[in-house]
Amino acid sequence: MQLLRNRIQNYAWGSHSAIAELCGRPSPSAQPEAELWMGAHPQAPSMVERGGAWRSLEQVIAEDPLRELGQRSVDAFGPQLPFLLKVLAAAEPLSLQAHPTREQAAAGFAREEARGIPRDAPNRCYRDQNHKPELIVALTPFHALSGFRPVERSRELFSGLRTSELDFVRDALGAGDAGLGSLFRTVMTLEPAARERVVGATLRECRRAALQGGAFAAECGWALRFGELYPNDAGVVSALLLNLVVLEPGQALFLPAGNLHAYLEGVGIEIMASSDNVLRGGLTPKYVNVDELCSVLTFQSGDVDVLSDYATPTREFRLHKLTGAARCEVRGPEIVLCTQGTVTVSAPSGELSLPQGASAFVSAADVAYQISGDGTLFRATTGEG
Repeated sequence: MQLLRNRIQNYAWGSHSAIAELCGRPSPSAQPEAELWMGAHPQAPSMVERGGAWRSLEQVIAEDPLRELGQRSVDAFGPQLPFLLKVLAAAEPLSLQAHPTREQAAAGFAREEARGIPRDAPNRCYRDQNHKPELIVALTPFHALSGFRPVERSRELFSGLRTSELDFVRDALGAGDAGLGSLFRTVMTLEPAARERVVGATLRECRRAALQGGAFAAECGWALRFGELYPNDAGVVSALLLNLVVLEPGQALFLPAGNLHAYLEGVGIEIMASSDNVLRGGLTPKYVNVDELCSVLTFQSGDVDVLSDYATPTREFRLHKLTGAARCEVRGPEIVLCTQGTVTVSAPSGELSLPQGASAFVSAADVAYQISGDGTLFRATTGEG
């Protein structure tokens, strides 16, 4: 059981205060701080102190995977940590995006390898062969888009945007879920002149609808913000087909493969299978491959399940929120993160005090540990335990 030193990702949409304040550093930070990564992902592995020196957790696991991960995890997921834990702090909206299934990722990775596309190339869709299901737990009020809204509700929204430029959207929605795929592709592949007309008309009507209030005023308000950030982006229109969700602190959202989504604003704890496969669908200056995105999307409408517990069908991870004293049995690799107060973690191998923002790696060699103190601890384990 060792303390972690973790890397911060300075993406443009990040906060200048949330992660700095969580970790007890001066705020505001000089650069936007979007994500704090805890894990062994090769892009930004955490560091642990071993033998008097700070070493990459990825390297430590590679040297003795059975000791660090345990036989159960190695048999299930191979000799690597199967999950990645993050603190995510969004001050601006992220791109519309989706993630592939494991089978889609493996096939896409092989295709791009055969084409010789470098794995760090901006036009690379599949950077590894893994899927990337995600769970986000809100630490603050957290706004997100997730999945296609029930079609009848989307028809109601677009009926309130009174412009002939959106007739094709209303017509397609009349076909129910069967029309979602072709509608999304049509929106995303509009020719530049048509896209400018459609997006401009949509924003004019959203401005009117947002001022008038009503059932979809919040959705229209977000569309206006997207339009300011990404003028003439087709994602302004396609985002209006998605469920707008506001999570209260402690509530969670699970995002399976094929779910079109975007985090908009707020701070949360995110856990995912260890992958960096992202297929984008607008509201971004980054590469968008519409054909590839449509090949992985699930074009099925419905309401969003907001979770109060964090159980998911994903084998790679499970997240637990602990307050007060508890005894935890170790059945595989774990990462623990204190998000409030101070927590003491005691194991046969030693004792750690985790103040707010501190985290630790618990290897499978630790049979059990006790937690105490007045803080809040998030415990990331595999779903196999």
